[in-house]
Amino acid sequence: MMLSILTPAFNEAANLQNLHTRLVQTMAAVGGEWEWLVIDDHSRDETFAIVQRLARTDPRVRGIRLARNSGSHVAITCGLHHVRGDAAVMMASDLQDPPETLALLLERWRAGAQVVWAVRRQRPGDASHAGFAAVYYWIMRHVVGMKEMPARGADFFLIDRRVIDAFRRVRERNASVFALITWLGFRQEYVEYDKQPRAAGRSGWTMARKIKLVVDSVTGFSDAPIRFCSYLGVAMLCASLAIVLARLIWPFGATVLLLAAMAGLTGLQLLALGIVGEYVWRALEEARQRPAYLIEDYAGEPVEGEPAAGNR
Repeated sequence: MMLSILTPAFNEAANLQNLHTRLVQTMAAVGGEWEWLVIDDHSRDETFAIVQRLARTDPRVRGIRLARNSGSHVAITCGLHHVRGDAAVMMASDLQDPPETLALLLERWRAGAQVVWAVRRQRPGDASHAGFAAVYYWIMRHVVGMKEMPARGADFFLIDRRVIDAFRRVRERNASVFALITWLGFRQEYVEYDKQPRAAGRSGWTMARKIKLVVDSVTGFSDAPIRFCSYLGVAMLCASLAIVLARLIWPFGATVLLLAAMAGLTGLQLLALGIVGEYVWRALEEARQRPAYLIEDYAGEPVEGEPAAGNR
């Protein structure tokens, strides 16, 4: 059996060599055949050059460079389309996910689990990242209804080949990979680990990407915002009728009240229109059927369907 280790990377040139060294040490202790697939999300530094150098010296290393920066979830999707192992582990390139945790994930997989999440015991670093993670997973559990998602979050995981094949059948463009794997089902288990501080460099996980993840996750797996618009419309209708009745029973100056009501109603209409527009935009993107990613270059030993290193 072979294990595929999948790592999305964006401007991670300072971390890849150290991560490779620790992977080699860890897998030597764990045993078994393995590969390391790095998806370069169109980095601006020497990330892909380092992947190419590692691939020349270690045949277990492969790399794919995307033609444009598309975000970590698209990079993970690309990687899951190209891994060739009996199971795949997704881990970050910044060494926040300790490679030594692989032994725990593999133990649960060999015991029969098809999805194994590494759940954080603690999250070091910027409090804003921890705060966003807490809010995001609360929304996924209580608004979207994915009770299976761990409350403290899990973005380091192992999935079985059957789960990989099921994931490949899904063609959505704007879905959270973590939410989608949760939605797929199968036998899912958890192990705990301590997330480490970033080894070097800066995270590309911007606030704009975080907000997009929340919107994609909610619109991709729940109709709660649409239902909210419906309930809000009913509530506003009832409120307007109550105001009319109150005006008939107790006459009062209505100018200020009318202006406030108009402003409030306009804001609520724009909010509802924006929510509906998010769903319509995503439906339009799915109908266009543009590819979720385009590949610019490969590194290492090609697999079926990929051009060889010298024939691109």
